Amino acid sequence: MLSLRPPHTTFPRTSPWLRWGRLGGAAAPHCLSAAAPALARETAAGPGSVSFPILVNGCTGKMGLAVAEAAVLRGLHLVPVSFSSREKVKETIQVGQTDIRICGPSAREDDLSSVADEFPDVIVVDYTAPDSVNCKQFNPLFVMGTTGGDRQLLYKSVQDSKNYALISPQMGKQVVAFVALMRIFAEQFPGTYSGYHLEMVKIRDPEQQLEMVGVPEEHIDGHAFHLYHLTSSDDSASFEFQHNVGGRSIYAEGTIDAAIFLHSKVQSKDSKRIYNMEDVSREGYMR
Repeated sequence: MLSLRPPHTTFPRTSPWLRWGRLGGAAAPHCLSAAAPALARETAAGPGSVSFPILVNGCTGKMGLAVAEAAVLRGLHLVPVSFSSREKVKETIQVGQTDIRICGPSAREDDLSSVADEFPDVIVVDYTAPDSVNCKQFNPLFVMGTTGGDRQLLYKSVQDSKNYALISPQMGKQVVAFVALMRIFAEQFPGTYSGYHLEMVKIRDPEQQLEMVGVPEEHIDGHAFHLYHLTSSDDSASFEFQHNVGGRSIYAEGTIDAAIFLHSKVQSKDSKRIYNMEDVSREGYMR
């Protein structure tokens, strides 16, 4: 698993991002966000080895390709078809020993129906657009990791189809757990940080991300570095929360965990039909 805090990503006291200092006469920023300009192994107790067909859309993109590679590493059966949101794309790509045929939007419904006939228990993973899993002839089991599209329509489609799906804008399992922890903290201890200041600063310039934030150069095109700094109204106390992610493996591995989790729910005929990544975390489906 990637180190989330390599030695050179720490914030030295000489850095302009001093917690207690001032920068050019202005207060030092209290929340630093250095998400990538573009898109983002500890072993834990989890389910036994399983294998089922998985179709990964968007394999021509870095995120889709990372998910497909993670699926192969976990021993899943990678379906040799992938759908793209663009019509003109490279015809085939290779993932492991599998040649993946890339299909554009115009062929989606016919090709999805053919996939359903050959792989009736296939799980579709999508990082392109919600429309990619909306098919009149075939309502697939799917894991949706994109943030765009009509979410209400997506949920309604699943409910109407009485099928299973896992929908989450954040597939990084550890990040999901961190956010859940913060929410539980707020619910259990309301008003704890009342009166504290939180400022947000976004750094999109790659040079500043390298020099000021400490993003490793190899992850400059795919990372999410976040520092949350809370300061009391009289500046006498401060608290920090930080999570740094370099590369896309954390999201790819989380996506495969989600697919395995969803497969188990289908096999057990669970009464619940729509899940999110928090459900995956709570049941220990983390590898």
